[in-house]
Amino acid sequence: MNVLASALSDAMTSSGRDLVVLDTGTRVWNRHPWAEVYARAENVAARILDDDAAAVGLVGEPTVEFIAAIPGALLAGAAVSILPGPVRGADAEQWAQATLARFAGIGVQTVFSHGEHLAQLRAVDSPVAVHDVGTVADARRSTTFAAPGDRGDFAVLQGTAGSTGTPRTAQLSPDAVLSNMRGLLARVGVSPADVGCSWLPLYHDMGLTFLLSAALAGIDVWQAPTAAFAASPFGWLHWLSESRASVTAAPNMAYGLIGKYSRRITDVDLGNLRFALNGGEPVDCDGTLRFATEMARFGFDAAALAPSYGLAESTCAVTVPLPGSGLRVDEISADDSGRRHAILGEAIPGMQVRVSPVDGQDHDIAGREVGEIEIRGSSMMSGYLGEQPLEAESWFPTGDLGYFVDGGLVVCGRAKELITVAGRNIFPAEIERVAAQVPGVREGAVVAVGTNGDSVRQGLVIAAEFRGPDEPGARSQLVQRVASECGVVPADVVFFAPGSLPRTSSGKLRRLEVKRNLEAVNQ
Repeated sequence: MNVLASALSDAMTSSGRDLVVLDTGTRVWNRHPWAEVYARAENVAARILDDDAAAVGLVGEPTVEFIAAIPGALLAGAAVSILPGPVRGADAEQWAQATLARFAGIGVQTVFSHGEHLAQLRAVDSPVAVHDVGTVADARRSTTFAAPGDRGDFAVLQGTAGSTGTPRTAQLSPDAVLSNMRGLLARVGVSPADVGCSWLPLYHDMGLTFLLSAALAGIDVWQAPTAAFAASPFGWLHWLSESRASVTAAPNMAYGLIGKYSRRITDVDLGNLRFALNGGEPVDCDGTLRFATEMARFGFDAAALAPSYGLAESTCAVTVPLPGSGLRVDEISADDSGRRHAILGEAIPGMQVRVSPVDGQDHDIAGREVGEIEIRGSSMMSGYLGEQPLEAESWFPTGDLGYFVDGGLVVCGRAKELITVAGRNIFPAEIERVAAQVPGVREGAVVAVGTNGDSVRQGLVIAAEFRGPDEPGARSQLVQRVASECGVVPADVVFFAPGSLPRTSSGKLRRLEVKRNLEAVNQ
């Protein structure tokens, strides 16, 4: 048994706490002791060993059986890969074919699923074996499980977001995954008294790490399906209230959405929440502060806010602030367009971060030494599937631009997304934040890109999802706001219907795809 499986085995079998799963059909939370989840995991592990599978795939909603299959794969010494179900509007047959092809392409031999996903996957003619996790992950064992020795080099095959390019698969060793979870738990100071609550997708590194870290800590964790949050975002607050959660995590979008429509919220108690991690996408300082201000009447302490930085390539967490830090902001001078960036804390134990200068680029932030963020440490992936492995102790270039201030790391944006207009470098996040303030423009659905060449007019182009009666008026207001607050006049503003902009499976906007689409239309 590898170190990760051994640590989870010890924690789950000795914990007196529960995994609490939301049944979306009945809207009831069902409790399952961690020891029961472990027994279910052993049944999954036995099936994996019968199949002699070195890599296992999972697709489905987070039922107790589905969740048990994750430690089950690890107990069997297999690498686990979790992929999302079909998005709204997708063709079910095409999705199933593409999903099994993607699994096969990364070496997955056995897949566990349930419900409609199971039927759709089983309808595909594929060499990949597809099992019903609801049947396999029974709560009772008929025989004593004999854990194998180390069978494989990897514990997790994690797909990268692909928001700025082609998605790749990060290969994460058991040691790396365990190190990241222990570093995160140490930074957050998780104790047996804590309660976690999450609706994050388990196919995303942040959702998977949150769940497994809770299992490793042996605490109560309430897990809701992501679809339940999407259907009713304010349900998150009621789940936090009902569970009396002390720890949660969500992307920036969730905090912004709740803060913006807070007038709809009544009768919740957030007084137990001591750590609310904000990660997975750029932090909107104004939106996050609005969340804290509006939630204060429900007992929320603004000191619980924890903007953080992480990557799939580092298992998940890289920098996380100390509990009680709250949102700390680096204010850039008014002469420099009045920018505000969230400070994302220091590196967790086992990880290191540095900023390396980028030759020939002036990033136009006075008094800040901006460069490309590089990371290394005990949580790093072994390498991308099918590519050269990372060298031990080598620095990994993230592609993100940032700098250090007192208190930690600041991330400005992606190097590939940097916009250059008239010799000035501009970070898209600032443009997008201002554009989203225009009535009718959907928050979290704005993309600012730089264009060049003959395909479209050179300069800044803004694409946004819009709903409203006056497109020309909104377009004029958007141009005026960006020109006034960011010091650059957009060359064009293109509005799209809600839901039209391309996104990754985890909901991130595909900025480079938006840019290519805009250029193709104007050729």
